[in-house]
Amino acid sequence: MNQDERPLHASSFGSAAAGYAEHRPDYAPAAVDWALEPAAGVRVLDLGAGTGKLTASLVALGADVVAVEPDPAMLAELHRALPGVRAVRGSAEAIPLPDSSVDAVLAGNALHWFDMAVAGPEIARVLAPGGVLAGLWNLLDDRVEWVAGLAGAAGGAVVGPRDTPASWRAETAAAHLPRSGGAGRFGWPEQAEFPHGQLRTADSLVATLATRAGMLVMPEQRRAAALNRIRAYLTSNPATAQGEFTLPMLTGVLRVRRR
Repeated sequence: MNQDERPLHASSFGSAAAGYAEHRPDYAPAAVDWALEPAAGVRVLDLGAGTGKLTASLVALGADVVAVEPDPAMLAELHRALPGVRAVRGSAEAIPLPDSSVDAVLAGNALHWFDMAVAGPEIARVLAPGGVLAGLWNLLDDRVEWVAGLAGAAGGAVVGPRDTPASWRAETAAAHLPRSGGAGRFGWPEQAEFPHGQLRTADSLVATLATRAGMLVMPEQRRAAALNRIRAYLTSNPATAQGEFTLPMLTGVLRVRRR
């Protein structure tokens, strides 16, 4: 997408906040562990926290979490799901936290939406020296035949450049890390992938894919047609036509340390 389209896509999720909370997957626990491994402490910022999918995983690990999210509808879902978590409105470009106040900044399916020219220095500001910045993405495992077929049926509006393992590795290697104003404060990036899965039915997988930004910004008629193509594929495929199945995924992690 071009720079004019990016804000529209980034701000689209609030219109589907309830569906996002219900249908989007969590993250592989091993991926969250790896993201946090170098952190010196347990103070973690979930940046662009959405409805709290990653926040919940961090809480389960015993982290002292603060969640920051710009969209009020998404934030309301997070408050509903995790009432005991400190969750505040803010953005990656204007983080409402003091200097050196967290040991790690994690972003679940959000790092690519940040304007790193502004967010990079902000993230460096709130991170303690030696702290960790990590982005996590859930990827469709297209090494599985029916998942590769789903990608073809869904089209680019649903399966984008960060949604399958090979394209994620190439697209993400350094593209979403701090550059101007922040690059000198961060070390060499690392990538890793961890097996994951989500129990779905044909209908619930269609509902999940309907919360993707590319779908949310489509005109209604085109969106309905695309979702119908996906449903037709799933209900005609032996692996997905009858009842529940596991959607094979990987959680990809991009990790870098603050100097």
